[in-house]
Amino acid sequence: MKIDDVFKYHSPKDDQSQRYEQLREKAKELACLIDELCPDSREKSLAFTNLEQASMWANASIARNE
Repeated sequence: MKIDDVFKYHSPKDDQSQRYEQLREKAKELACLIDELCPDSREKSLAFTNLEQASMWANASIARNE
């Protein structure tokens, strides 16, 4: 891992913006399903937090590795 690469801005290239959007849309779909089916609780909050993290890391994998 290069520190400079981790902490720099990665401007979108080629079709990256569209792929970021696809990932966000699917994460939003799952968030809505979780909100609909799960009772309000600590566990539901953790599910949202971890879904947000998964979405962020998926986008970071595209940005940092292409």
